[in-house]
Formats: sequence, structure tokens, C-alpha cells
Amino acid sequence: MLILGVTGAVIAVLKSQPANIIGGSIAVYFVTTALLTLRGRDEKSRWTDASAMLIAIVIGFLSLRLGLQVYHSASGKIDGVPPAPLFVFGAVAFLAAAGDLRMMLVRGFHGKHRIARHVWRMCFALFIASGSFFLGQAKVFPKPIRIIPLLAIPALMPLVLLIYWMVRVRFTKWRPSTTGVLEMTQNQQESRRASARVARHKR
Repeated sequence: MLILGVTGAVIAVLKSQPANIIGGSIAVYFVTTALLTLRGRDEKSRWTDASAMLIAIVIGFLSLRLGLQVYHSASGKIDGVPPAPLFVFGAVAFLAAAGDLRMMLVRGFHGKHRIARHVWRMCFALFIASGSFFLGQAKVFPKPIRIIPLLAIPALMPLVLLIYWMVRVRFTKWRPSTTGVLEMTQNQQESRRASARVARHKR
């Protein structure tokens, strides 16, 4: 996902496609912050959160500004993109910036809040990718399946998964399985005991 977002943004820069630059940049932002959510926090985490929030604000501002320019333009589109997606990207970017601010205030999420933050950011980034491919590049599909309602199904599926998992994580008693974690911990403990026995034997 990171490679996809970076290459998409770079190609958009080379081709002077501002709408695709925003799409690629916001995808990279979402995937990066989703991955950082699962990492342990240290003294540098607050600076990372602050930098992410600033990036989200800049992306949101540029997206809304471009959307307004497209809305008032004669064609009503830029690079084949109408203003509505740009407004959506801008609103979501500001929402994500608010999440980064909350992350700093509470000094990191835990439990279901941590999983929810990871899930919605990854799913939205995947939605950008799937929408750009199945709908944005519909012309590359063979004519027999070049049916917009049909292509919209895989394009919108990440949003369906996003809603499903957000409801399941936030509003039910669902918890991730800890079996694998427990087995890993037990294996580590056995390995440490074996190492200790070997060290005592050598003495």
C-alpha cells in the first residue's frame, strides 16, 4: 500500500495531476499512521503524532481548495475527477487530524480504540486504491465487464468492511484472539529456560 501510494503520487506529480497527488498522499498518510498505531510508543511518539497531524491538515486544506477551484471551473472536473471526491478527502483528512490530536492528548490508544484507529485508516486507504483502479481506470477493463455498477462492488467493498469492523470493534464485546500471543510467550519462556540450563551446565 505504501509503494502504491508513493508511486501514484510521484507519477501524478510528473503528469501534473493535482487530484491524483492528493489521493496518493492521503493514502500514504493513512497507511503510515495505521502502522505506527500498532508500534510501541516512546518519547518521540508525540512528535510523530504532531507531524502526522500537520500533514493531514495540509492535505485537507489543499484538497478542499482544489475542490472549490474545480467546482467553480467551466468543465467541473480536473483530471476527470469531479469536486465531490476532493471535498470528501478534505473532510476525512481533517477528521484524521483530529484523531492525531486526540492521540497526543491521551498519549496513545489502547485496546479496542487502538485496533479501531488502525482498521479505519487501513480500510480507507484501501478504498482509495480500489476506487482509483476499478472506477478511475475502468477503461482498461474488457468491454463485457466494463459495467460501472459491477465495478463499483469491489471499489466500495473496503468501505463495507470498514463499517463492519468499526461496529464490531467499537460497539460489541469482540476481542482479538490471544491464543497466538500466549503460545509465543510460552515458547519464549521455554527458550529462556533452556538457555539458562545450558549456561548452568557449562559452568
